[in-house]
Amino acid sequence: MHRTGTRGVASRWAPVIGRLPGKLVPVSTPYIVSDEVAAALAAGGPVVALESTIISHGLPRPRNHQAAQEFEQILRDAGVTPATIAVLDGVPRIGLDADGVRRIAEDDLAKASVRDLPILAAAGASGATTVAATAHLASLAGVRVFATGGLGGVHRGASGSFDESADLSTIAMTPVTVVCAGVKSVLDIAATLERLETLSVPVIGYRTTVFPSFWLTESAYEIDWSADSAAQVAAVMASQDALGHGQGIIVANPIPRAQQWDPVEHDRVLTEALAAADAAGVHGKAVTPFLLGFIVTASGGRSLEVNLDLARNNVRLAAEIATAWSSPGRG
Repeated sequence: MHRTGTRGVASRWAPVIGRLPGKLVPVSTPYIVSDEVAAALAAGGPVVALESTIISHGLPRPRNHQAAQEFEQILRDAGVTPATIAVLDGVPRIGLDADGVRRIAEDDLAKASVRDLPILAAAGASGATTVAATAHLASLAGVRVFATGGLGGVHRGASGSFDESADLSTIAMTPVTVVCAGVKSVLDIAATLERLETLSVPVIGYRTTVFPSFWLTESAYEIDWSADSAAQVAAVMASQDALGHGQGIIVANPIPRAQQWDPVEHDRVLTEALAAADAAGVHGKAVTPFLLGFIVTASGGRSLEVNLDLARNNVRLAAEIATAWSSPGRG
């Protein structure tokens, strides 16, 4: 079985296309929760999950290692335990030590969604977890709050390609609160919101009723509900549990206007990126990586800086929500 663009796995499986490797790695444990995370959960302390794909695939080296350390430090400074999640040597790990954080930043890892987890486990391979895989593993460990940059969604042209992120369907059956800055404007924001409604996933704007557009504070689309505090989000989480819903919750946290990408430049670069993709004949799953790479280059790195700013903002808000959730008086 061979997967294009997943160098951490393909080299081990390339000899026989379409078949699992003849010798599989025995799975001694389905996943490992770090001692630090396990202790925090046992004590009822605040814990926030962090994904590894943003580090392995979303940021350049060595900036990505610095960002991974910074995100964890933001949580520690707030009295919250970080639970960075990845699959290392076939074992999903909820909470990484310093070497694990280094590996997700420096090693060439597969990009692992939920469907890839059993394959990586069987192969003893390593992967950086997407929003979907991170939420799934966080939920298995009992971590209820997760901070990321942007949510995956419905891709432009999905009516023909059926290209929709597994983030949506996974969150629809995973009780984790995901703090994000909306979805990237290269995606179909309207269709993404429609899918979340169909999947009965609550979408709550944090101090806003307008869905954010990742690099921009606002999109053209309103949302029905907003929360003014982390405590209100924690109350919704408690009500969700009491009502027996199995869905997660999306908290849409817009980047402050002072930090957003200049809207005029954003629109120009996005138009250029879409035109370049059409001219290059890029289709299907290759479209989004092409667009994002083009945007980083065409913006002179500005989009990357905004990406980091919004990720920091989301980590800070997630810390507040996790703290409110761990409070004895929550909900």
